[in-house]
Amino acid sequence: MAATGHESSAPTAGEYIVHHLQHLQNKKQSAVVDFSVFNFDSIFWSVLLGVIGCWLLYKAAAKATSGVPGRFQAAVEILIEMVDNQAKGIIHNATSRKLVAPLALTVFIWIFLLNAMDLLPVDLLPWVAGLFGIHYQRVVPTADLSVTMGLSISVLLVCLVYNVKIKGVGGWVHELFTAPFGDKWFLYPVNFAMQIIEFIAKTVSHGMRLFGNMYAGELIFMLIALMGGAWSLSATGIGLAVGHVVAGTVWAIFHILIITLQAFIFMMLALIYVGQAHDSH
Repeated sequence: MAATGHESSAPTAGEYIVHHLQHLQNKKQSAVVDFSVFNFDSIFWSVLLGVIGCWLLYKAAAKATSGVPGRFQAAVEILIEMVDNQAKGIIHNATSRKLVAPLALTVFIWIFLLNAMDLLPVDLLPWVAGLFGIHYQRVVPTADLSVTMGLSISVLLVCLVYNVKIKGVGGWVHELFTAPFGDKWFLYPVNFAMQIIEFIAKTVSHGMRLFGNMYAGELIFMLIALMGGAWSLSATGIGLAVGHVVAGTVWAIFHILIITLQAFIFMMLALIYVGQAHDSH
């Protein structure tokens, strides 16, 4: 069968995945860590979904009634009660909870929305972006390590603030050098090293956990999309098309649990880390 020309121009499976994993950046990423490289697609979708999440919470608060709540108000109230109960069980300082509980709610909704972008068809938004001359577009910000690490570092900064606020500068510095092995001068270097390692380990694992799960989910959706792209008028091709629909549907339904669970885990770890900042060793 003679080639029509379309076969040679179509990307291979590897090229398709590599293209979809490329960010829209201000310049080419170098081999070394370069903090001057910005992933504009991750920034755009993160900010947009953050604004949408805050707007949804604002609308729920503005339309709240003391009577029988509507579905939207009831859903938001369930979320608020869930987060508030978790915060009460972890952070016993009522004053701190006035800030930490709403912050945790915002984090949960924001990360849920970021994760939910994975449920959109893989090629939909990149295709729309291509109409405007944008050839690279990744729409799942939590599949970008820079975003998840930025979120985890933000949690670290909140923890450091509460360490100083609750214990005072002197109290926190004293804890850095006396915990966990005791207030002995020869143990000060070991204690300090252990404290720094703990802060780094918690922050890195916090961001990497969310990134790893969402990155894996994104890759699976790409592989499923390749099944649909390989269909043809043959037994194998039709089987791939049917498999694409079935696998895509099953994985999307299962992924709803994953995106919700990952948002919940990130929020809970943030509460736990802030709660630990309130505890004295």
